Amino acid sequence: MVGVYDSGVGGLSVWKELVALMPGQDYVYVADSAHCPYGEKSPEYIVGRADAVTRLLLEKGADAVVVACNTATAAAISYLRASYQVPFIGMEPAVKPAALASVSGVVGVLATANTFKGSLYRDTVMKYASGITVIEKVGRGLVEAVEKGEIPRGLVRRYVDEMVGEGADVIVLGCTHYPFLEDEISRCAGPSVRIVNPAPAVAAQTMRVLDGHVSGTGTRKFYSTGDTAVLRSLATGIDPSLSPADFETISI
Repeated sequence: MVGVYDSGVGGLSVWKELVALMPGQDYVYVADSAHCPYGEKSPEYIVGRADAVTRLLLEKGADAVVVACNTATAAAISYLRASYQVPFIGMEPAVKPAALASVSGVVGVLATANTFKGSLYRDTVMKYASGITVIEKVGRGLVEAVEKGEIPRGLVRRYVDEMVGEGADVIVLGCTHYPFLEDEISRCAGPSVRIVNPAPAVAAQTMRVLDGHVSGTGTRKFYSTGDTAVLRSLATGIDPSLSPADFETISI
């Protein structure tokens, strides 16, 4: 069974790609929506939440965990790997493919404040984008909107216009919530700007870590520390066979 963890519903963008690659796999998903967003919380707080969620995922039978949250990956994945024996797959900043794809030499990265502060992001930029101008845009308000099932068109337009206005011809979705805004981001950016979503690459890495091994019969179970309405709506949009019984509110 593969456990998938996010601060909220955003990790469903990764789960969607996992299911596309490994539909027969069993999945358990935890949305820590009662504590979302993580974007500007302390690293210590995020590590504590990641630890609590991981313990729940292991109790539910997960033998691998996808940390489908850029902010939690940046703050907690080193701790998790040192603390538990199961493999952990985290989110990659996707700066390398963006830098390779850019013609203008300017890449926009839309992410949370804590993702930008993390050493994983900084090291990736230094290694793969040393000759590229990287515009870092903190997407304040976007996670909150997705958690409500909303598309904040005004905010998206503002952030995209600022990046494109500075010459970006590639925009990286540096938070797993943002693929749910990808159509609006693409519409605002225009056809000449490429959007990079790291989720497919993370799903492919998960399959490599599992060595293609599929365990189970394709069961899915979803837990949230908050309301499950938006989680249920988005997940059912990905897999219409899901039923209300597949969703549960928990307290951890």
